[in-house]
Amino acid sequence: MSVSLALLVTMAVLYACGVYLLLEKSMTRVILGFLLIGNATNILLLIMSGRPGAAPIVDGETDPSEFADPLPQALILTAIVITFAVSAFLMALVYRSWRLAREDVLVVDPDDVNLLTSGGAESETPVADEDDTEFGTRADAAVEGAVDLDAPTTAAQPGEKMPEDQPMGPGGAPHPVRDGGGEK
Repeated sequence: MSVSLALLVTMAVLYACGVYLLLEKSMTRVILGFLLIGNATNILLLIMSGRPGAAPIVDGETDPSEFADPLPQALILTAIVITFAVSAFLMALVYRSWRLAREDVLVVDPDDVNLLTSGGAESETPVADEDDTEFGTRADAAVEGAVDLDAPTTAAQPGEKMPEDQPMGPGGAPHPVRDGGGEK
């Protein structure tokens, strides 16, 4: 079996660039690195599938030893779908992070660094601050207009007008959790 040198070099370059991008602090570069590693894995599966051959269709005339193995092709198609799904999930996470923090760069958490340098043992139990999120106080602006689902409300009866301060659901309908008997 002879392997194409061009495919080997391409695969090695894609893996190297993908790992380099995964180690960056920018979330966009992490996604690009993940995509490069996914493509390099597809090329690896293509290389490992063996020599090219005839289509695996039995016509009675072709020797079965000349057929191409369809399993690596199915694995590559599966890998493409999985890479696409995980990439879409990562892009949704990056978009949410951008909406909350307005930045794409990950910051080093000092508590994590202290935990790493202390060998994993802490002398006291940490107390969470009120504003202790991964986005800090910048997340407050994103949740100012959020509906408080814990606030007590009364449901409007059929034909009765909703109070002005009653939050509305999509399209002006009463909120489904607060007005649909969601209380237990």
